[in-house]
Amino acid sequence: MKRFNRPLEADETTLREVRAIYADLSRRPIDRNCVRMKTCCHFKLTGRIPFLTKGEAIVAARALRQTGRKRLPDAVGGSCPLLDQATGDCMIYESRPFGCRTHFCAAAGGPYARGEVIDLIRRLEELDARLNGDGPRRIEVAVSAALERRREPATPP
Repeated sequence: MKRFNRPLEADETTLREVRAIYADLSRRPIDRNCVRMKTCCHFKLTGRIPFLTKGEAIVAARALRQTGRKRLPDAVGGSCPLLDQATGDCMIYESRPFGCRTHFCAAAGGPYARGEVIDLIRRLEELDARLNGDGPRRIEVAVSAALERRREPATPP
């Protein structure tokens, strides 16, 4: 298993790059509207689980830490571990992963066609390769690894 041993400066670059990809997605003229019904956050119901690249996991972990949490909460009843059980809201909505942004939720307009976002997917994959990632991983595995990485000292270049 690869470890997340990157200097903090690299994290800032990663955050900027992933957020730029998310911003590019938001500017696409694709007719979708997340109305925050949160059905897609219940993986057991949808049968779908978001997979995150290493860069996305770093962004999600940073956002989760900003809520005061140091570890990923346990998922309850097959829901996303980032779904606040008290409020039913996503704890990191503004930093939610690409898969959550591309709406496999029917109420939001269904999934984006791969051709509409393949360039953005490739950018996430290229960043993953530069970060020595293992490719997309299940949300709970990817975010937990990114959180754990922050507890280790970075290996000098």
